[in-house]
Amino acid sequence: MTTSTDRIEKQILLKAPRSRVWGALSNAEEFGAWFGVNFSGKQFVAGQSVQGNITYPGYEHLVMDVTVERIEPEHHLSWRWHPAAVDVSVDYSVEPTTLVVFELTEVDSGTLLRVVESGFDQIPAARRDEAFRMNSGGWEQQLVNIEKHVAAG
Repeated sequence: MTTSTDRIEKQILLKAPRSRVWGALSNAEEFGAWFGVNFSGKQFVAGQSVQGNITYPGYEHLVMDVTVERIEPEHHLSWRWHPAAVDVSVDYSVEPTTLVVFELTEVDSGTLLRVVESGFDQIPAARRDEAFRMNSGGWEQQLVNIEKHVAAG
């Protein structure tokens, strides 16, 4: 796991087949189950935005909004979003987005999942460090969440 000021990189070895991990990432409803967002009835489609209400306690008043960049089945899913957009009084739409990339690699013992979020150097200076800190810790927790999710079936 490496970090710089512009990007967060995390990875985890999941003891599950690549097809199982891909389903947990690419199916919007299943993704929401472990990520903590209600994407009921939504799909991830390249070039389209998808929104859902956060279900994580204390953040239920927030809406997660991502624009899917690219989908390569069982290998790559990427989207853009506004990191750490947690203040409902702020219009984040005027800010640049970061790019989140999920990459899957099949290995002997399961699937290596790599998550890279980049573009923090473009975030306004007043909130850049906090967004980086929040998302760095957030991705650590989300990797634990997906590990539990794929292990459960």
